[in-house]
Amino acid sequence: MRLIALAFTFVVGIAIAQEPVIKKNPFRDGSGKGTTEPDTKKPEPTPVAKADPVKNAPRVLRAAEAGVGRLIPDVAFTDLAGKAGKLSDFKSAKFTVVAFTNTTCPLCKKYTPVLARLEKEYASKGVAFLFVNPTATDKPDGSAFTGRYVHDTSGKLTAALNATSTTEVIVLDAARTVVYRGAIDDQYGLGYSLDAPRNKYLSVSLDDALTGKTPTVAATTAPGCALEPDAGKATPVALTYHARIERIVQANCVECHRAGGVGPFSLDTYDDVVAHKGAIKKVVDTGTMPPWFAVHAKTEHSPFANDRSLTDADKKDLLAFLSGDMKKGDAADAPLPRKYESGWLIGKPDTVFQLPKPVAIKAEGVMGYQTIRVETNFEEDRWVQALEVQPTAREVTHHVLVFAVAKGARLSAGEAAGFFAVYVPGNNSLIYPDGYAKKLPKGATLYFQMHYTPNGKATTDQTKIGMVFTKQAPRHEVQVAGISNHRFEIPAGDGNYRVEAKIPVPFDAKVLALFPHAHVRGKAAKFEIKTPEGKTATMLDVPHYDFNWQLQYRFADPVTAPRGSSLTYTAWYDNSDKNPANPDSKKPVRWGQQTYEEMHLGYVEYVIDRK
Repeated sequence: MRLIALAFTFVVGIAIAQEPVIKKNPFRDGSGKGTTEPDTKKPEPTPVAKADPVKNAPRVLRAAEAGVGRLIPDVAFTDLAGKAGKLSDFKSAKFTVVAFTNTTCPLCKKYTPVLARLEKEYASKGVAFLFVNPTATDKPDGSAFTGRYVHDTSGKLTAALNATSTTEVIVLDAARTVVYRGAIDDQYGLGYSLDAPRNKYLSVSLDDALTGKTPTVAATTAPGCALEPDAGKATPVALTYHARIERIVQANCVECHRAGGVGPFSLDTYDDVVAHKGAIKKVVDTGTMPPWFAVHAKTEHSPFANDRSLTDADKKDLLAFLSGDMKKGDAADAPLPRKYESGWLIGKPDTVFQLPKPVAIKAEGVMGYQTIRVETNFEEDRWVQALEVQPTAREVTHHVLVFAVAKGARLSAGEAAGFFAVYVPGNNSLIYPDGYAKKLPKGATLYFQMHYTPNGKATTDQTKIGMVFTKQAPRHEVQVAGISNHRFEIPAGDGNYRVEAKIPVPFDAKVLALFPHAHVRGKAAKFEIKTPEGKTATMLDVPHYDFNWQLQYRFADPVTAPRGSSLTYTAWYDNSDKNPANPDSKKPVRWGQQTYEEMHLGYVEYVIDRK
């Protein structure tokens, strides 16, 4: 499969057919307790790993922060043959790869034959290549390539593309929207060389884009000779709907706010955006939308690969547009229409399980969670390398959690141990890389926990899940541990009750993602790690938990949890009458499955090597 090892798209769990690898939570034995004491001392946030100054490989970045999704101005240039041109000359190509290179950088020399092979390979697939030499004093040589070669002595093309290194490649679609930017692959870097690449970033992104998919990894760093383009030479993009705002809304809002989406209204046209400008301004300004509730240290890049929040630049431009004259702009600057797949994103599944009968969704009011049982009946364990959850009525399906419970076990045990799959709008499929998989125990029962939101029209849903199996057991097994405390009682009227749970880490592990879970009294949540040396760091801080959004938080760079560490999950609950979602502030609350009860449960997704 074609995904880098540790940049998965959403959190998954595995039913425990035997004793969980991470030991049971000691709080289940009554050693934990809750408290109303405030958290007065916050540990330092987990620092973003710094690159080795000697050895430097590509690092996955948050796409929006790297400029993916932005319009590139139609910059003019003159190629090495003396022919004038501009970026729009390539609009007949399905995609255009703008490859930076020169003749003096050692890594550029190594990647010249690689680029030449890729250019030849993708020519028949409708992909064009434009080669840009950004070094003014360099002696350019484009003889290895078929495509146009530009010696950008003025720096205008380099500035327009905001290139960061001499080996960076930038993929543009026919509307000059950035689809991918970063490294060609990871075969060569600063201070190292490999016989073959582990991750073919450029070719994988092109393959994804050519099949209509958003690249799984859309941005990385690109080791090479660093570039510092002159920002003053860059051609500015007009703050109009077509040139700027349409792309922001398309990337961050339209997944839900479209015909057939779970959002209450569409935002896929200029008129839609203008008509709802007041609502958009309010939720963007307050941070309510897009739904993302983690805060992190002020680092160059977000530590989370799936960060759904608006970048500072996008938020600033969107609010400025909505508060200004809201010019529509030139339709020629508009992005390509976004397409939504109705088939399987993971390819043809090896098996599909579906709810046994349609669930009736009423037109009005609120529906409680529906928990529906589906038997697998496999006679042996299966290793799942890819899976996808597909509601048949997406417009009313807010989210789905699927639990895989081993034969003879109870749902409550499986729920606390970790869930098998999840669906939220925009995140419904998962493809593990080769050598990575999770176990579906023989005879397991799948429990679909369905959250429906009536939208004024009665309908039915019959959600299904597709799976692709590996042919053999993987070397790396992905598991999920639940950090939980069942022995708490939130006093009536308490608006800031603190509950804590902890688990030891008995082996070296890589933490991939975190997922806090509580019910309607959930107020805030935090995950911390304490190393064997006694150093404590915050892994995830969610100061405003929202039960309505069951979000996972996936690290761009997995966090190492050394053997002998401990992981602590803390949550705060509001059982007062100031909580409008509180069913009854006059009663104490304990652990329970129903939403009028509470849960203290933090999921940790991690990977271990199988022996």
